Amino acid sequence: MKCNISKIHIIVGSGSGKTYLANILSTKLKIPTYDLDNIFWDNGYHKKKDKELRDMELLNIISEDEWIIEGVYYSWLDDSFKKADLIIILNTNVVLRELRIINRFIKRKLNMVPGKGEDLKSLTRL
Repeated sequence: MKCNISKIHIIVGSGSGKTYLANILSTKLKIPTYDLDNIFWDNGYHKKKDKELRDMELLNIISEDEWIIEGVYYSWLDDSFKKADLIIILNTNVVLRELRIINRFIKRKLNMVPGKGEDLKSLTRL
């Protein structure tokens, strides 16, 4: 069964369950999902992508008929917010969120799950 919602934007801080929710919705609705970290950062969390390249990548995504975009960014996403059929803002308990971030950091450092080049500096930005 297909619903009328085909463009979804999920926004909230790190460790709040955005990616988890995006993956569930993507599977159930058969809509591709996009992580804004992969658009904003160039090869990990150490260098931002060129603004023009980043904006073009986002424009290509939101020009599609269906998408789920998830990420913490908001200052450069006006067009994706305007085109979204649904914007989801998660309200996660702060302690739970911080525990998830620490747990994910440890798992990534132990190569238990794929990482994005986090270091202790990025972890302390909680």
